[in-house]
Amino acid sequence: MDLDLRKLRYFVALAEHGHFGRAAESLYIAQPVLSRQIRALERELGCPLLTRTTRSVQLTTAGRQLQEEARVLFATVDAGIRRVHEADRGVQRLVVGFATGLHVSQAVRAYAATSPDVQIELLPLKWWEQDAPLRDGRADVGYLRRPFDETGLRSVTIGSEPKVACLPVTHPLARRRSLTLAELEGERILDAHARRTSSAEEKFELIASGDGIAVVPLSVARSYLRPDLVHRPVTDAEDVETCLVVARDSRERRVLDFLAVATRTLGTAPVRLSAVD
Repeated sequence: MDLDLRKLRYFVALAEHGHFGRAAESLYIAQPVLSRQIRALERELGCPLLTRTTRSVQLTTAGRQLQEEARVLFATVDAGIRRVHEADRGVQRLVVGFATGLHVSQAVRAYAATSPDVQIELLPLKWWEQDAPLRDGRADVGYLRRPFDETGLRSVTIGSEPKVACLPVTHPLARRRSLTLAELEGERILDAHARRTSSAEEKFELIASGDGIAVVPLSVARSYLRPDLVHRPVTDAEDVETCLVVARDSRERRVLDFLAVATRTLGTAPVRLSAVD
């Protein structure tokens, strides 16, 4: 079936606002028009996307899945349109994504010195989707930490870093010079299973408030130093690998050149190349 992108954009607006009137206003269309378009989309897909009440709408399971798929689809479409316009203007752009706490500036400076005509854009990556921008076209190269879904990606391992426990200064374990995983048993660990946070800032604010502790890579802890928090080495936790990542089918010269430069400038370990279908 051919999916109408206009109807899909209408659905995304409705999902974001949770109300037909507010969504229609944001789209500059009449509410009955929006309602007809959403019902037509449901007929085309053959499943209900919304549970309607007199005051609001709630997404069904299918609706939540479509919202997530649409987010990825529109990111891909927008990135593709941007590249078309850049090609028309003769612009060469390289988007480099980087995970929280990882610093890519040294590689950017080294690459810019050899390729001054390429415009470099930096994209901070969210921890729960650090590989997604490499799949949907928002980023050309990523500086990431494992683990992530490597399907369809090509990665170069360039180093590793230890994990530390982040604690409020008032926590009894904060007086220790180092910790083990056994000593952290029974603590409320703020991770995706215990409590999903939207940013590192939110996580560390929760820790400082006494809502739990976190075990994070050292570079993340160092990026958020504050007087009400401490971090202590977790001596028996596995180190976290850092790597440079590109799409498996990427063949653009500027992407491959940056990958080579970044591997030399950022690498602290023997290069190991892996690619997963």
